[in-house]
Amino acid sequence: MNRKYYREYAMEQDNNTNESLEGELKLQPEEKVSEPKMYRVIMHNDHYTTMDFVVEVIMKVFNKPAAEATKIMLDIHKKGMGICGVYTYDIAVTKISEVHSMAKKRQFPLKCSYEEV
Repeated sequence: MNRKYYREYAMEQDNNTNESLEGELKLQPEEKVSEPKMYRVIMHNDHYTTMDFVVEVIMKVFNKPAAEATKIMLDIHKKGMGICGVYTYDIAVTKISEVHSMAKKRQFPLKCSYEEV
C-alpha cells in the first residue's frame, strides 16, 4: 500500500467514525450491588455431647483458638446456645453441615442452626 492511498484510506475511516458517533449516547443504568445478608451460626446445648467435643468442633470448623472455643462452649453450656460466627448464607450452611457431619460420626446429637443478622 503506498503512502498516498494509505492516508486517504485513514482519513476516510476517520470520517466514517465521526459520523457514527453523532447523536445521543445511551448508557446502561448502573446496577446497584448490595452487601450480602449475613447469618449467625448458633450451636445449641444438649445433655449428651461432651464439652471437649464441642471445643474440638469449634476449633476445627470455625477456626477459633482454644481459648475462644472454650468461651463459646461455656456460653453454649450455661446459656443453652452460643454464637460460633457470622457468615454469608452459603458459608453458614456449609459450616453447619460440617458440624452435623462431625457429630454424626462420633454419635453425638449436637445441633447447629443459623439466623439472619
